[in-house]
Amino acid sequence: RVFAIAGTVLAWLPLVAPLVFAVISLVFDGRFRFDFLMPAEVFPVALVAGALLIAGAILARSRVRWIVASFVSAVVLLVGSQVLAVVTGMAAGRIEAAGWPWAVALAALIGYELALVVLGVGGAILIRDVFRRPRPGA
Repeated sequence: RVFAIAGTVLAWLPLVAPLVFAVISLVFDGRFRFDFLMPAEVFPVALVAGALLIAGAILARSRVRWIVASFVSAVVLLVGSQVLAVVTGMAAGRIEAAGWPWAVALAALIGYELALVVLGVGGAILIRDVFRRPRPGA
């Protein structure tokens, strides 16, 4: 249960934090500043979330494929966007962030964020599953 809860909270954190900071900015500065790159910047949090959710799913014997697939998708999409940026020269500033390289990198980043949403939903369903299931010896 602890793995499922902690993993789910950590899976949603990279997605919710930019929204919270944007609202805070709106309230205090009067401008809505949304950092769409923040979920990628806090990728280590998503890694820990994925590890906890995979461990929780395996222990609960529930939603393992869903959680593993969404986690692997998130990792592949984020790493793919970074590799593309390095290979094309966008990361070093050799080419402008425009055209098809930028569109593909941005699409991969959006896919990463959607995969985190799917991971978070899978975690929420895993929490429901582990709290519905009777505990052994109870």
